[in-house]
Amino acid sequence: MLSAMLRRSAFSYYIVLTVATLGACERRGGCTTAGCGTLIDAAVVEPPTLLPPSTEDIVASDIAEQLFLKLADVGMSTNTVGDEDFQPLLAQRWEWDGPLTLVFHIDPRARWQDGQRVTAADVEFTFNAYNDSAVASPFRPKLQRIEKVTQRDSLTAVFRFREKYPEMFYDAVYHMRILPAHLLRSVPREQWRTAPFGRQPVGDGPYRFVRWQAAQSIELVADTTFFLGRPGIRRLIWRFTPSLPVAVQQVIADQADIREQLVTPDNVERAKAAKQLAIYPFRGNVYTFLSFNQRAPGDTSKPHPLFGDRDVRRALTMAVDRASLVKSTLGDLGQVPPGPISALVGIWAPDIRQLPYDTAQAARLLSLHGWRDHDGDGIRDKDGQPLAFHILVPSSSGLRKQYARLLQEQFRAIGVRAEIDELEGSVVAQRTGSGNYDTAILSRSNDPSPGSGITQSWTLAGFGGSNFGRYYNPEFERIVQRAISAPKRDQARTLWRYALETINADAPGIFLYALANVGAVHKRVENVQFRPDSWAALLRTWRIPPDRLIDRDRVER
Repeated sequence: MLSAMLRRSAFSYYIVLTVATLGACERRGGCTTAGCGTLIDAAVVEPPTLLPPSTEDIVASDIAEQLFLKLADVGMSTNTVGDEDFQPLLAQRWEWDGPLTLVFHIDPRARWQDGQRVTAADVEFTFNAYNDSAVASPFRPKLQRIEKVTQRDSLTAVFRFREKYPEMFYDAVYHMRILPAHLLRSVPREQWRTAPFGRQPVGDGPYRFVRWQAAQSIELVADTTFFLGRPGIRRLIWRFTPSLPVAVQQVIADQADIREQLVTPDNVERAKAAKQLAIYPFRGNVYTFLSFNQRAPGDTSKPHPLFGDRDVRRALTMAVDRASLVKSTLGDLGQVPPGPISALVGIWAPDIRQLPYDTAQAARLLSLHGWRDHDGDGIRDKDGQPLAFHILVPSSSGLRKQYARLLQEQFRAIGVRAEIDELEGSVVAQRTGSGNYDTAILSRSNDPSPGSGITQSWTLAGFGGSNFGRYYNPEFERIVQRAISAPKRDQARTLWRYALETINADAPGIFLYALANVGAVHKRVENVQFRPDSWAALLRTWRIPPDRLIDRDRVER
């Protein structure tokens, strides 16, 4: 009797277990049609916030592409002059009302993901927020030629410019992602960088925010009601990894689907050998440089004791063999930039005049300014102080750490001691943002226009923002403004060349390398397009055919 009961109990347990297992399998196989799919991006750095005006973090920008729309956006040509190549997004159409007034008509179908309509009030609110010093947006310098934005009616926003110039339309649409006024108006703007909205955003884009697991991942899901059409892939996940090698390994091991920047030749070759990956080369939009802080660390009212001297900066620049460093570390994937620009920018020209690699001249210049090895220890000194400084570098970047060591050796060859501080990326950002550093190896992503990036990072308008080293030369600023306003392309190109040669002569940084981008994407993904200025801009058009779905594509959440 007892034996029979035990057999019946075991059989019942087996049935329950089988049903539960089948149910789990059924759930795993949930989504099997077009519009399914999961795309996991192996990211390196966790963003500080997803509120667009408050950060220029690259990962935050990639995610914001899916959550918050611009009025219009550049096309694959990345042409920034006029409005012919721009694609409508929130704005259904636009027209010019005189030489200085641009009128946008918002698509009446556009909705915030809480159901509220997107209106011209949101556009006006967004412009005012980006320009508010309390927000301290790094994009504020790019909007200075727009005088004001107003509402003509609930679906009509009017931009008034201070002057006429070729990139007026570009400035109006490219730098701002429209924000929900009804959700942010009550949030004090000085608190935006840490506001809860930045970690639980409500957007108007093709994807909805789902969850943010701190130090792990951010997940989005397709908005099936998106007014421009349902996105092709159902879920997007940015998974945070401690370093580029780990991120690349996850993609190679088929634990993630995309690594948009492989960076090094070794990573590219490893990705090419992975049978499930397709390789996508595209124009680079990033340059990397050694930033010289021209103000005293922690006290911007005083000049830096070393780098406030233009000739010291010039000598250190001439001590670095940038061409050899690029060849040895990056091979064909990198170039020495002709100034603070990437290959994306149309003014790139290899023959732009730069300081030469000349260690003898560098040594003479330092000696002329009193920096000599008076005590015979191999390090130059002056008035009892050694010619020594620190190089700040993020510990997550293997390439930048490698460059720091190479720079250290090249500086030592002319009697200069450089100590390397490898710190977490968030600490590097805090130190550079507050001006509490000597030098730092930094990367900048370029807009398609030279004007916006250079204004943001290398002029007075960037003080308190991205111009961490506080470089300022009134002659350089004058040339930049003339280049931005030049009515003809040839005239603008000549002026930009003059501007780059001026800043190169001042040596506010050592422009080390500009990367050629190479991305890796799982082969099951179709319609993959990388726009050079923003690889994630067209993610909503990518798709995974039903017959190529794998287990992680079918998982229901």
